[in-house]
Amino acid sequence: MRLPRIFSRSAKQDRAARRDALRSFEGAASGRRGFGARAFGLVNSEVGAAGHTLAGKSAQLFANNGLVANAVGNTVGEAVASGIRPSPRHPDAAMRAVLTAAFDRCAESLDADGRTDFYGQQASIVQDVIVRGEALAIFVETDDGLRIRQLDVEQLDRSMTRDLGNGRQIIQGVEFDSAGRRDAYHISPGRDGGMFGWAPAVRVPAEDVRHVFRSMFPGQVRGVPWTASIILGAGELDKLTDALLMGASVAAMFCGIVTDENDLGDGSDPFGGDAQPSLEPGTLIRLKGGQRVTFSSPQQSQAVSDLLKSQIRHLAAGMGVPSFMVDGDMSDANYSSMRASLLPFRRRIEAFQYHTLVPQLLAPVWRRVITAEALSGRIEAPDFEENLDQYLACDWIMPKPLQVDPAKDIAADVAELNAGLASRRQKVAERGWAVDDLDAEIAADRAREKELGLSFGEKPEAANA
Repeated sequence: MRLPRIFSRSAKQDRAARRDALRSFEGAASGRRGFGARAFGLVNSEVGAAGHTLAGKSAQLFANNGLVANAVGNTVGEAVASGIRPSPRHPDAAMRAVLTAAFDRCAESLDADGRTDFYGQQASIVQDVIVRGEALAIFVETDDGLRIRQLDVEQLDRSMTRDLGNGRQIIQGVEFDSAGRRDAYHISPGRDGGMFGWAPAVRVPAEDVRHVFRSMFPGQVRGVPWTASIILGAGELDKLTDALLMGASVAAMFCGIVTDENDLGDGSDPFGGDAQPSLEPGTLIRLKGGQRVTFSSPQQSQAVSDLLKSQIRHLAAGMGVPSFMVDGDMSDANYSSMRASLLPFRRRIEAFQYHTLVPQLLAPVWRRVITAEALSGRIEAPDFEENLDQYLACDWIMPKPLQVDPAKDIAADVAELNAGLASRRQKVAERGWAVDDLDAEIAADRAREKELGLSFGEKPEAANA
């Protein structure tokens, strides 16, 4: 018996119902458009499983891929330049000068290996953060004072993960107390880079360790290379480049092919013992009857240039740098396009400087150095313990980026100063100077010029007025 229409549905209604039942976020789907059936799991589980391999492949790319090496070098240069220098906030100007001088004196010999100074260590640490995903350094007390030694990140034992009870645990070599604070690091001693195998890890208190990395997700314990998203793409780009170079080499091999149309040869010289013809300017080659010559002419893809540029842009986007900082190609760049690409890049670098470098490296080093200098008596600070916050308060004003048009940049700085939007202390610190030192030098210059009757930067009538 046929049901009443009120209880029946048309085929169109059935299709609509099935469509509504399947409606979902495409990103959560599987299949070709859904990146397969896998999804990113718990961050520490994912990093623990892939961290060592990612760091190794990223280091291999940095060592062998010129595009990646160029991108890394430009990023390090933009983040550190000649070095990020401190600017103490102590209320007394004379003490600020003392603190700055003390830190500068220590910074010259802060590297425990004696290879560079603290500002060179900054560049090395940032490079490790980008290439290996994280950087590791420890404070070392020596007879000559405090030192910092940078370690291989693999010395932090990735395999050590265990529950210590009472809420304490070790995750990939990092020990946490019951409140979730980093309490210690389990580090393999030795300086041979693992050539003879890593020695068993020893426990190092967290206050003696600087573990620097940029977090992707909350609760992340170990770092991930900045190149993680482009490792596969960079490898494929290398293969494409090699294939194109080989194709160009083959295309350059202009050669002639002799064919015996009668196919009566017995495998002997097709020219009947005559000298092999060669391709020389003005040469005419006479063949025997029944023979002809064809020429190979391999063709290159007409879209190769666009494909390469697209892949390089993809690589640059994955590393967060403008594409011209990867391949050095400035053919399509102008002032406006360069500025438009540099501004967001520098904003990202600024975020990394203030959100990662300052809290994880720079501020702890300042506090450790100034404390050591004050307690040792090398800084005369009898009220150090009573006014600890005043001595340890410090600003880190980053080096001023190089500008495409310096004259416009200086004019902008002057306008900010005149409008009260910035201080001379801030602008001077951006150029790597302490304002107290600069003012003292300017005053000394003016006094010397006046004594010698010299005048610079002024018209003669203005100087004599």
